Amino acid sequence: MQSIKNMESFNEVIQCNEPVIVKFEAGWCPDCRAMDMWIDPIVEKYNQYKWYAVNRDELEDAATQYEVMGIPSLLIFQNGEKLHHLHSANAKSPEQVESYLAESLG
Repeated sequence: MQSIKNMESFNEVIQCNEPVIVKFEAGWCPDCRAMDMWIDPIVEKYNQYKWYAVNRDELEDAATQYEVMGIPSLLIFQNGEKLHHLHSANAKSPEQVESYLAESLG
């Protein structure tokens, strides 16, 4: 998962013609660390999509603009628009994330 470190890169990534998946996280977040332990097989399963990680503390403007109130959150963007948002309360297990991706991406 490639990290996005500034708003210029973030805005460039979300303009992609194909859906991109952006994980909002933070180093101090225990649920984010827990997700890190089981997310790799899901990333591999959905490897036809590009995955990115954003530290919400480093890119607060992006978190605010796209209403990321809790972390970890997974957002799907295409052509500069947020298509789907898996809020942190629903991102606690691999099953929840897989279900979200299946529903959102087909």
